[in-house]
Amino acid sequence: MQPVRGTHDLLPDDYRRFAHVVDIARDVARLYGYREMATPIFEFTELFARGIGETTDVVSKEMYTFQDRGGESLTLRPEYTAGICRAFVSNGELAQQLPLKLFAAGPMFRYERPQKGRQRQFHQIDLEVLGAPEPGADIEVITVAADILDRLGILDRCVLKLNSLGDPESRGAYRKVLVDYYSRHMDELSAESRERLQRNPLRILDSKDDGDKAINAAAPSFADHLNPASRDFFKAVQDGLGAAGVPFEIDPALVRGLDYYTHTAFEFVTSHIGAQGTVLGGGRYDGLIAELGGPPTAGIGWAGGIERLIMLANEPAPVPRPVVIAPLGAAAEARALGIARALRRAGIAVEQDYRGNMKRRMQRANKLNARAVLILGDDELAKGVAQLKDLDSGEQREVPLDKLGEALKS
Repeated sequence: MQPVRGTHDLLPDDYRRFAHVVDIARDVARLYGYREMATPIFEFTELFARGIGETTDVVSKEMYTFQDRGGESLTLRPEYTAGICRAFVSNGELAQQLPLKLFAAGPMFRYERPQKGRQRQFHQIDLEVLGAPEPGADIEVITVAADILDRLGILDRCVLKLNSLGDPESRGAYRKVLVDYYSRHMDELSAESRERLQRNPLRILDSKDDGDKAINAAAPSFADHLNPASRDFFKAVQDGLGAAGVPFEIDPALVRGLDYYTHTAFEFVTSHIGAQGTVLGGGRYDGLIAELGGPPTAGIGWAGGIERLIMLANEPAPVPRPVVIAPLGAAAEARALGIARALRRAGIAVEQDYRGNMKRRMQRANKLNARAVLILGDDELAKGVAQLKDLDSGEQREVPLDKLGEALKS
């Protein structure tokens, strides 16, 4: 029997790499004062329709939605931000903790064509700051991302793309100019972009259609329609990233289609996994929590796909090589239990072997890539020692039982 298409097993070596990415992200986030949380794997469908946008491909084509036995429409989460904002609205005590700095990691679900680095069940690390409208929050979340990528050995193969979506006033003015421009090219637009023109014109800027790309090359620039407050905000973000030593490139085509997105949008992209792809991306969403029925609350965050990060990250350290205890006889087997526990409590990885003759036990120790074997028989018990065989050098020596931990740590 095979796993469901678009899902995969995380076997021990795979999980070691998976945990490496999550552990580094968690450690860096903690250094910046972020606290970890988790949300349910499924939510009411309405949350994602409102929080991601009904006109987006995620909501219209990719969500795993089902009715439960009570007739409620539920959806497996396709991303983290909407659920975290819902948790903020649902749990009133969080409003007393602003600014709220949160980290999360877990599985997501989207029905799309499985491909390298993108499965139907996939996993993300996620960072959010709620209740901080200042550009300093934008600078910090981007810097956290850069530090995580640096620790993973990825940053030098990434480019940080940055753009401003302005405040609602700037966005409204730009939307009008953009609709006017695209209306003059209606016959040349793809069918999908014609459909987006009235509902979500900013998304045309991100079209992958070659004809749309040619039209977009001459489209009005968002930067030319930012009001003074939006320009000042964006300059503060750029200056802060410069002061923090995080290089970036301005990308006018980097947009977010929904109205609750404001000011900073950013992505770390790479060309080291085939076609240029986003490794990690996010932006400011000051209108989202109000859209979900909460109080007007600023928000900014990002998400990164763990599977994609694994493809780029440095190989993590191997698991510690164990010591194998090979007891010979019933008395030695009983004594080995206590010895093994004492060594583990001292921080030494121990595998215990009870089966086969000595030749087979040594073969198994080599298969486990053990660094040493402790041989314990009746003669050794009588003398209060164990035979310690170093599997790298081949050296074998007697070690008192009460000195084993010291000998194995030296």
